[in-house]
Amino acid sequence: MATSLRSYMDFAVETAYLAGRLTLSAFQTGVHADYKRDDTPVTIADRQSEQLIRTRIEAQYPGHAIVGEEYGADDLAGSTHHWYVDPIDGTKSFVHGVPLYAVLIGLEIEGTVEVGAVYFPALDEMVAAATGEGCWWNGRRCHVSTETLLDRAVVSFTDVNSFEAWGRVAAWQRIRNATYYRAGWGDAYGHALVATGRAEIMLDPIMSDWDCGPFPPILKEAGGYFGDWNGNATIHAGEAMSTTQMLLPKVLSLIKG
Repeated sequence: MATSLRSYMDFAVETAYLAGRLTLSAFQTGVHADYKRDDTPVTIADRQSEQLIRTRIEAQYPGHAIVGEEYGADDLAGSTHHWYVDPIDGTKSFVHGVPLYAVLIGLEIEGTVEVGAVYFPALDEMVAAATGEGCWWNGRRCHVSTETLLDRAVVSFTDVNSFEAWGRVAAWQRIRNATYYRAGWGDAYGHALVATGRAEIMLDPIMSDWDCGPFPPILKEAGGYFGDWNGNATIHAGEAMSTTQMLLPKVLSLIKG
C-alpha cells in the first residue's frame, strides 16, 4: 500500500521538530563556526541535525534518496522519491543568536515536490503542507495575504548585497520603490511569512535546492506562488521567490522591467 502524502507530511513535521529541538542545545551558546569554501558558516549543530534527519529517513524509507546541504546527495539510482534537507537554514542567524533560522525538509516525488515542513526551533513555529492537504501553521490552516495593492505590500529579503552579487540590482530597486515596507533577516522565515499572510513578497536571488525544498507545496496550498523569478514553479533554478497569486503578475512585470 502506497504511503499517503499526509503520512509523509506527518513524518516530515516530526523529523523537523526533533532536529530543531536538537539545535537549541547550541543556540545562543557562542557555538564555534567553521567556514566553507563559499564563506558560509557551518556548526556542529548543522551536522548533528542533518545526521538525525538522515537516520530517520533511512530507517523509515530506505529506498528514498536524500539531498542534504552538509552531506550531499545519496547515489540511489532510479529512486522516485528525493528528500531535500537543510538542517539549519540561516546558519548566520543561528551563529549570531538570531531566532529566525529553520530546519527544512521537502519531499520530491517523480519530479514534483509534494510535501514540505519548515520548523523554526527558537520561535517554536512549524509550517507544513502536502499537496491536497492544505498548509498548516502550528496546527491551524493558513493562507497568503489578500492584499491587492503593490504599494501596500511587505517585502522580505535576506542580504541586500546579494542582489548586486547576482545581477538583480535593477529588479530589486524597482520592487523596493514600488512596495510599502522592506524587511531583512529573511532566509526561510521570509517565505514562511508569505505563506502565513504576514508578508506579500520574499526575494532570494540565490538559492540551492535544499534551501527551496519544502516551499512549493507550502506556498501552493496556502494559495500563493513559489518558484523562480520568471514564474516557473521549481526548486532547481538557483533562485527563488514567494508571493501571492494576486501580486505575482505585478512582481514579474517589475522584475522584467
